[in-house]
Amino acid sequence: MKNEDKFERFSSCRGVAFEIKPRNDPFSVPIPPSIESNSRGSARFWLPWENIRKKIAPSSSFMTRSMSRASSTHFCDLDVDEDENEDDDSLSDIEKGYYEKEGSILQIPQVGSSPLPFLPPKTLSKRENKNHFSSRLSIILLDQGFFTVYKRLFALSFVLNITFLVLACTGNFAYARRKAVLFSIGNIFALTLCRSEAFLRGLFWFAVNCFGWSWIPIQIKTIFTSLLQSLGGIHSGCAISSIAWLIYALVLTLNDKENTSPEIVSVAFAILLLLSLSSLVAFPLVRHLHHNFFERIHRFIGWIALTLLWIFITLTVSYDPKTKSYNAKIGTKLIKQQEFCFTLAITILIIIPWMTVRCVPVRVTSPSGHASIIKFEGGIKPGILGRISPSPFSEWHAFGIISDGKTEHMMLAGAVGDFTKSLVANPPRHLWVRQVHFAGLPYLVNMYNRVLVVATGSGICVFLSFLLQHTAANVCLLWVTKGVEQNYGKEIQEMVTGHPKEKVIIHDTALLGRPNVSEMSVDIARKWQAEVVIVTSNPEGSRDVVNACKKSGIPAFGPIWDS
Repeated sequence: MKNEDKFERFSSCRGVAFEIKPRNDPFSVPIPPSIESNSRGSARFWLPWENIRKKIAPSSSFMTRSMSRASSTHFCDLDVDEDENEDDDSLSDIEKGYYEKEGSILQIPQVGSSPLPFLPPKTLSKRENKNHFSSRLSIILLDQGFFTVYKRLFALSFVLNITFLVLACTGNFAYARRKAVLFSIGNIFALTLCRSEAFLRGLFWFAVNCFGWSWIPIQIKTIFTSLLQSLGGIHSGCAISSIAWLIYALVLTLNDKENTSPEIVSVAFAILLLLSLSSLVAFPLVRHLHHNFFERIHRFIGWIALTLLWIFITLTVSYDPKTKSYNAKIGTKLIKQQEFCFTLAITILIIIPWMTVRCVPVRVTSPSGHASIIKFEGGIKPGILGRISPSPFSEWHAFGIISDGKTEHMMLAGAVGDFTKSLVANPPRHLWVRQVHFAGLPYLVNMYNRVLVVATGSGICVFLSFLLQHTAANVCLLWVTKGVEQNYGKEIQEMVTGHPKEKVIIHDTALLGRPNVSEMSVDIARKWQAEVVIVTSNPEGSRDVVNACKKSGIPAFGPIWDS
């Protein structure tokens, strides 16, 4: 089967690829031609590497065969090493976002199983990279809409601050005029709070326990789900506001040079420059094109700015305008300052996750050349995510946690980047972890009674714990992928085996073709009588499922760019 049209693809942060070329329905594809040997309803399919060694194997009986009709050419699944013909693309290619050219087949040693082939990565051309970035960036900036909850929260926090700032400038808010620096520090505290994993873990737990009762109206639950998912809007709004307040404070200080010192002004200017640089690298264009650069600059600049803030407060409190000197005995006076209290709180929030960083032993296995399973000790509740790192000061990677809640938990990592590929090629024995795991959108499944969760490819990891543990939410799973056992191994296959067919629906595109996931989600949500649909896919795929469900009157949520 030869593809006439080859479309460029790229992967999302979830490691699922999708096409750049727009479609009427990006999830749908033509119905694949039937294979003669399978024309009489035989439960057999050609192995994906049949062009290397002709071989037929029985299909897995645990899968519920979805009968949705495929009608276009959109990828929402993760392909295996090679499809039925040499022109078909592999799973790693789709996750990375391109079609692979022909190349030599590499072998990865496997423990307890035969090695699986995979093709070496290809370097994208400048033109391909440009289309790659511009397509996803357009989804980030435009397709999510101009009036999302995230942008409303950003506007609310920013407008409130600007209103108070204007009142202070016009002399109608004397307190803000005297305490402009405090308002700047207060905004920094608010933005830190919105990114504190320890605080958010408690906030999500509080929301689930307060609004997870069956008598709470669905409208209230969805409102709080939207708010919790979009707290990044407050983070961004307060960041810009803190810069505005600091500029105002500097202007007031420069107008009253006689009562300040050059050292205080210099430190304030340095903080302003660092905050401005940190905000610039967080701009969507820079953050998307140079994410590792953004992450490191954002972190280290934040630490330096916090250090300078402590110096600024100490200098300000200890400076005596009358004698033009600094007083070393400021202990009691310093503690009574509101700026001190806010800065101390900011410092504690930043230090907490780093106090829990540990280097722990791990067991890494690779069921295929396209994914690895990382196992840790200790059970974890459903819906929780965790971070791991090969080097704690350079990079951190977040993954959904799979656990039965007993003695261990694991992460499923698709081999789509340098770090995740190294897990397959050179499995480590130890990794750095943050023992404070954090809650995200999947955790809010616990707030509802009946939920449909939709996953494509390796996005399944955030939902598997709901099948392995008893939870208040009655969850139905729709998983669209390709070659479950070949790509994810028997262990993952067994986790989705043995459940009622109406509860776990696996659409294996190797057997059934590529489906219209939006229509499938709506149909299954209606049959399941789901209160809400939660999807984990690439940006375009998540957007289409969410929009289709909302159009049908079903509340739906998917990962947003800055959730």
